[in-house]
Amino acid sequence: MNTEASTRRPGGRNARVRAAVHSAAVALVSERGADQVTLPAVAERAGVNPSTLYRRWGTLAALLADVAQHRSDASTPPLVGDLRTDLENQAVWTLAELSRPGGIAFFRAEVAPDVDERHDGLRECLHRVSERFRPVLDTARERGDAPPPPSLDQVLDRIVAPLYFRVVFSIPGTDEAYVRELVAGLIGSSRLSVDL
Repeated sequence: MNTEASTRRPGGRNARVRAAVHSAAVALVSERGADQVTLPAVAERAGVNPSTLYRRWGTLAALLADVAQHRSDASTPPLVGDLRTDLENQAVWTLAELSRPGGIAFFRAEVAPDVDERHDGLRECLHRVSERFRPVLDTARERGDAPPPPSLDQVLDRIVAPLYFRVVFSIPGTDEAYVRELVAGLIGSSRLSVDL
């Protein structure tokens, strides 16, 4: 029986091909650097025809942006119930993601305006990063932490933005100790503003 319903395979070949291509792209970018990777090389590593990649993504930048948008945040650290520790853990995880081989290449591809003229990648990236920190702040508010936790905008301005800036520009000293200083500075300024 050859009905449309029977030919659709959720999570079937399409999903397997995408997973293989994403995995190949991550491996090659990590091994060679994004500037040394081509769609045919990714296709060869993934075991698919290059025409599949050209038809689906068109360019390497579009493929890398797709990889960035679909990387799982499942490995983000669980909340422990302490605002400072939870902010530190999420920020350290963010730094590790950006700093791993290929991390910046995927970020740059995702936010590049030439990949998507509507520039949805930039908004999606900001949304994804925001959603990583939002539960930390919401949970602290629900606990009734005193002083109240900082706003999400403050976290983005005082923790996330400096991390991305320093990693993108390869500024030395951008490590876990630096992350903890950012968090301490934000927590300290929140307490100070409440005391005043």
